[in-house]
Amino acid sequence: MPSTSTHSTRKSAVIIGVLFLVGLVTGIFSVVPVIDGTDYLAKSSTDVNQVLIGGSSQLLMIAAYVGIPIMLYPILSPSRKGLALGSAAFGIISGVFIMIGVIILLLLLKLSEDFAKVGSLNGSYFEILGGLLREGRDLINHVATTLTFVVAMFLFNFIFFQVKIVPRWLSLLGLIGSILSIAASLFFMLRLIGLDSTYMVLNFPIAIQQLILAIWLILRGFNRT
Repeated sequence: MPSTSTHSTRKSAVIIGVLFLVGLVTGIFSVVPVIDGTDYLAKSSTDVNQVLIGGSSQLLMIAAYVGIPIMLYPILSPSRKGLALGSAAFGIISGVFIMIGVIILLLLLKLSEDFAKVGSLNGSYFEILGGLLREGRDLINHVATTLTFVVAMFLFNFIFFQVKIVPRWLSLLGLIGSILSIAASLFFMLRLIGLDSTYMVLNFPIAIQQLILAIWLILRGFNRT
């Protein structure tokens, strides 16, 4: 009969796997094309549901981004307490940045509603303010949030690699993917790339690793050590 500790760890592995899937799915639905479009000031207020779905999806991402490293902490801390604590801390910080991103998204929606009321009057004022808000949102979402969560992932994948509670090839993929994702965010911050195909390619390995890791944890759980 499996021990209580083994049963608890198996249950945690399933929950963590589900949280990874939640993070991936909500990440897809958090994209708001109407905000990213060129005519966002005029169109955002006419497509409120799209904006609210994107904001709600980002709020659900907090559960994944914060929950994953926190749930991993009691599992990993006996082996590498400092790294596990750092991973949890970066996960919490990423959740704070997500909340800031949601607030900016709602401010853009309000700006669009005000723009619809005044029409072309003071149009340049709205364009300047809207541009600043969109720029801030991009930096929050694609630099601050991504960097903090990916650093959290790098740390717990590093522990995975050392203690072998998941296959080493899987944790190695996570380490490589984390480095590429960090590079993508830094390149974007320095304006070397945009939110283009290069950015997507650099983030693809970490997304694949999250998906495989999620399925592995749900079906197999952690390896016994």
